[in-house]
Amino acid sequence: MSFWRKKRILVTGGSGFLGSFVVEKLREKGCEEIWVPRSQEFDLRQVESIRRLLNETRPNVVIHLAARVGGIGANRAHPAEFFYDNLTMGVHLMHESWRAGVEKFVAIGTVCSYPKFTPVPFKEEDLWNGYPEETNAPYGLAKKMLLVQAQAYRKQYGFNAIYLIPVNLYGPRDNFDLETSHVIPALIRKCLEAKERGQRQVEVWGTGSATREFLYVEDAAEGILLATEIYDGAEPVNLGSGHEISIKELVSLIARLTEFSGEILWDVTKPDGQPRRCLDTGRAEKYLGFKAKVSLEEGLRRTIDWYKEKRRALALPGLCP
Repeated sequence: MSFWRKKRILVTGGSGFLGSFVVEKLREKGCEEIWVPRSQEFDLRQVESIRRLLNETRPNVVIHLAARVGGIGANRAHPAEFFYDNLTMGVHLMHESWRAGVEKFVAIGTVCSYPKFTPVPFKEEDLWNGYPEETNAPYGLAKKMLLVQAQAYRKQYGFNAIYLIPVNLYGPRDNFDLETSHVIPALIRKCLEAKERGQRQVEVWGTGSATREFLYVEDAAEGILLATEIYDGAEPVNLGSGHEISIKELVSLIARLTEFSGEILWDVTKPDGQPRRCLDTGRAEKYLGFKAKVSLEEGLRRTIDWYKEKRRALALPGLCP
């Protein structure tokens, strides 16, 4: 607790999905000076904007969560923007943080950086053993450059920059927009809306054969803050649950939890994405003492309950009273 009370923390993306939980947990830990920049005021793609931000906040620690993210569809539609926005934000922010004398920089990577055919479970030393899955390679490679930069700045300047690789996240406050969301919020919304409207079919991309690992957002936030407090190494660290599930099994689980009993239609003309994803979490356990606490089923129940309540509050069309 004393570690956090003495620190001024800048959390980019702190008003977003993951960032909002990180900020909450920082407050729980007694951190009194937390800065959350808004994109309308500080464009992190612009050097001058970053310099102004750092000059105004003068943080001891920067936790860089801001990112342009989305599912397969969004990555396919906007590969250039996903590459440019993520690369420029990360490169400029880390460089200017070093110039400003920031004590520690926490860079958040992505499981999309791993090669398409990485042996399961993914070990951190396999990051460079191939090219990422094509549909999200621009995003994955842009985020992986943060690792290169962190290690280079550590070697040349002694800059304490660490790099964490969370697996696919889910939970309350996620993005449920079908055009840009990831698989779990999209499936939850599709199943709930189909049930409410009396529809007997839900369409899902791909074959269902691909596998994924999911980490509940609060577990991810806890892992990030553990690393911020106690990890000062150059090696990347995976953050995951260690549980692999096929998309077909995931759809069945979400259908059961949302009480949708209709037919699942698989659109095999759409891509599956990376064939398998599951992280080796041994390094996180060894260095951070981190293990995920929330099971997938429990996390899905919480997420579904949150989304139902949000829809009631907003009175969205199609919701039965």
